[in-house]
Amino acid sequence: MAEEKILLAHGSGGKLSHELIKQIFLPRFRNPFLEPLDDSAKIPNPHGPIAFTTDSYVVNPIFFPGGDIGKLAVCGTVNDLSMVGAVPSHLSLSLIIEEGFPIEHLKRIVSSIHETAEQAGVNIVTGDTKVVEHGAADQLFINTAGIGWIRPGTNLSGANARPEDRILLSGYLGDHEMAVLSQREGLKFQGELRSDCAPLNGLVGKMLDACPSIRCMRDPTRGGLATTLNEIASTSDVGMVIEEGKVPVRESIKGISELLGLDPLYLANEGKLIAICPPNEAEQLLEVMKSHPLGRNAEVIGKVTEENRKRVTLHTLIGGHRILDMLTGGQYPRIC
Repeated sequence: MAEEKILLAHGSGGKLSHELIKQIFLPRFRNPFLEPLDDSAKIPNPHGPIAFTTDSYVVNPIFFPGGDIGKLAVCGTVNDLSMVGAVPSHLSLSLIIEEGFPIEHLKRIVSSIHETAEQAGVNIVTGDTKVVEHGAADQLFINTAGIGWIRPGTNLSGANARPEDRILLSGYLGDHEMAVLSQREGLKFQGELRSDCAPLNGLVGKMLDACPSIRCMRDPTRGGLATTLNEIASTSDVGMVIEEGKVPVRESIKGISELLGLDPLYLANEGKLIAICPPNEAEQLLEVMKSHPLGRNAEVIGKVTEENRKRVTLHTLIGGHRILDMLTGGQYPRIC
């Protein structure tokens, strides 16, 4: 019998990633703070609950239109804290650097980290640097961890979606993955492709101020919109119906996706969020999102249902329906 080995697809955020977590990590580390598998853990504290998260960044290439690995690391950690209703506060920064990495590139990335942290209103308060032999890493890997105070009165979780809730998306899908892909492969397309990489805590703050009863927020990174919605549907034990005509995708992204055989609903994003709220608050929440620069292209894209539990269904433009399953592997590896 052949020995089982880790594949690139195990890091895609899709089915293989979830199987790895459920079969290897959860049985050994199971505890009440880990089990929800939200973007950040919620930890009780006498002065108010704290959110804690960590992530590693291995994107290739490390510089891409609209960002770089440093900006991505700060935004990803800030956004994961924001998705559980926390106000991001302090971040750690650890770097694994390959021998021979240009000092000028490191300076550029550190400057990007500094600028993005200032924009998000967070401090880098601790860190670590390791240098490994040439060939033992691919230029530079970054790990960040972050903490923040959860806003009083908020209860955001992937387990909170309820039938008849509305599903909102903050803007266009696929910008990040297409920007990284085009840079990596040297592909030239008409029009500018730029990553949507951005800290979402400002947008989230406005949303929660206006609608504190939002049930769930998630940023659709690896695996894209379809995979993230499947995660929520499974955790909440509900079904979901998405209207294809309501999902915002740039025409350029649609065209390139068709050319390359990719599906925009599974493309990674680094500056978008999904919000699920009670039906009577959807229009107000949409208006608030559209008033913020990072939500001006927001749409109500679907609703939560009692039928077809743990499944996401797409209502197509021609009136049919198709199941949106969770991504099995990665459409394209190392995009974050």
